[in-house]
Amino acid sequence: MHQTTKRPIANMMDNQDEKPSSERRGLQNRLGKPPVPRYRRGPLSYLIVAVAIVTLMMMVQQWKKVDSISWSEFTDCISKNQIKTITVKDMAIDGEFNDQGIAARREQKGDSASSSFSVDYNPDWIGEQYLKDLENKGIEVNFAKQRIWVYLLIQWVLPFALMIGFIYFIFARNFRSGAGGMLMSFGRSRHRLHGKDKANVTFSDVAGVDEAKEEVAEIIEFLKNPRRFQRLGGRIPRGVLLVGPPGCGKTLLAKAIAGQADVPFFSISGSDFVEMFVGVGASRVRDLFKQAKDNSPCIIFLDEVDAIGRKRGPGFVGGGHDEREQTLNAILVEMDGFDTNDQVIVVAATNRADILDHALTRPGRFDRQVFIPLPDLKGRVEILRVHAKKVKLGPNANLERLARGTPMFSGADLAAIINEAALAATMANKDSIETADLEEARDKVRWGRAKKSRVIDEKEKEITAYHEAGHTLVQSLLKDADPLHKVSIIPRGPMGGATFALPEKDRTIFTKRYCMALLQVCFGGRVAEEIFCDDISSGAQSDILQATSIAKQMVLTWGMSELLGPISYGPDLGAKEIVYAFPAEREYSEKTAETIDAEIKRLTDEAHAKAKELIEANKERLQNIAKALLKYETLDADEVKLILEGGFPDKPTVADLLAAEQAKSAPSSAESKSPQGKPPDG
Repeated sequence: MHQTTKRPIANMMDNQDEKPSSERRGLQNRLGKPPVPRYRRGPLSYLIVAVAIVTLMMMVQQWKKVDSISWSEFTDCISKNQIKTITVKDMAIDGEFNDQGIAARREQKGDSASSSFSVDYNPDWIGEQYLKDLENKGIEVNFAKQRIWVYLLIQWVLPFALMIGFIYFIFARNFRSGAGGMLMSFGRSRHRLHGKDKANVTFSDVAGVDEAKEEVAEIIEFLKNPRRFQRLGGRIPRGVLLVGPPGCGKTLLAKAIAGQADVPFFSISGSDFVEMFVGVGASRVRDLFKQAKDNSPCIIFLDEVDAIGRKRGPGFVGGGHDEREQTLNAILVEMDGFDTNDQVIVVAATNRADILDHALTRPGRFDRQVFIPLPDLKGRVEILRVHAKKVKLGPNANLERLARGTPMFSGADLAAIINEAALAATMANKDSIETADLEEARDKVRWGRAKKSRVIDEKEKEITAYHEAGHTLVQSLLKDADPLHKVSIIPRGPMGGATFALPEKDRTIFTKRYCMALLQVCFGGRVAEEIFCDDISSGAQSDILQATSIAKQMVLTWGMSELLGPISYGPDLGAKEIVYAFPAEREYSEKTAETIDAEIKRLTDEAHAKAKELIEANKERLQNIAKALLKYETLDADEVKLILEGGFPDKPTVADLLAAEQAKSAPSSAESKSPQGKPPDG
């Protein structure tokens, strides 16, 4: 491992004998931990240390236990012959009590009384005769030595030294930081340097993005063995832009680069460049690239680069002298200006590539854009297996089934599912994670926690049951729709109930038949309310919104309207320039707009009519599904299939399970309570 690390370094040092010593030190730092910085001690440092020692000694001397008394107490003790000796100072008199005085003080103050005392006085109060009278009474009188240097040290030297030290540490060091760095090093880059000893994420921890890993692996290979690429005259991309939705693993992939590459890894967020002071962002960019070049070859990772890389132009907030624009200009110059360096590779991540400035994404700066999409079925299985290594799964935990039931889930969502399942299994005192825990965690991550304790009105519960039964019936009978997974009338998040599908595969394209089946499933709940509840409710709000969105996509974007034909009337999401100051204008006439509205309504009306026809022909089946939902609250696909075939599920109800739990906790009172409190069929 050490041989493969040292070989490219030796090659580069042989070819670049004239490199400055700073670059040599940067290259040598890659062999292990960075060297410990050497701090030089000047005369000022020794002076400050000496002053601190003298001050500490003086404070230790003053910590001696001494009672402070008043002048009247002092004269009273003299009259009673309780003082043994005194020492006269400039503004105070220190002394010691004799045995009689010590006994009197202890009788007055207890064991806490001290044998020494100190009293403040005015020099005018005592004279030579007064001191002679004290000597005549048997009191030993001494005079303290005049320590003028201590007085000068405390009064003049110490404050002056502290002031000089404050100026040196606060201001003088910050002058070395460059522009904007005179106040608390504002101009210094706030990056974090990751070495091989701190890396705990590798490519084995990243799953579902195989193509992105391959492209990034090329960069790592170049940094380790540059001569392999230079042999044919190739040049490695100077920058790689990781693009994808939130939670797909862009930052995780960057951490894996730090774990795999045996080079310094500088990590910084885009928001760390911009501060309240003008010019700080550009100064930090220059400082970051300067340190990176001193430690080349290395990698710079800019997370959330859209914070400083937005398009410049009329819509750029702040005008031509904006702080973000200066920061962006500094990045553009450093990445491909007059001072280029092929040994520094910039990796950036964003989920808003459409708003980045084109000067930043052109070849020569960010040469490659690596798109990291939402994982497909295979990728979700791999991601779940990576996260499942950290927990204890039961023998019946089916990750493949969970992956099928999580379409459009990101890697972060899948990690949250495994974590939530582990927490739920722990709270239930289970030995391992079961399939039920995984499915409950999936529903909780996507739709929120189930509100099992919520008190629901019986009429509202009946409407919800028929509504979900309508969705379930249409979902089960239409061959173009996704297979049913389960249906529940337990409130979860903002929903009173939900019908869950289990797609057999990931869909990259949507056919017209599939879209029409989706529209019919959306209207199945509303139609069931119309037929069986003799009324309609607001529970179909999200269904109507989803159906309208699908119909608009079919007409405006996908060209599925026979009347309008294959023409796109939607917004141009791939436009080259986006002007933020003005809203997008409609690019078709009023007559075309009326036709679009009519086509959207035609599609929704057609789906509503087909769903009503299907439910009218299967009223008895829908009623049986609704009764089973009122009794059991949750049904899986096998139980719904049994109902459609004429049977009825036979399993414990929610009330039965609650009664069984109460019987376990209170065995003495279990006989007096009815364990079979079944609700009547709805």
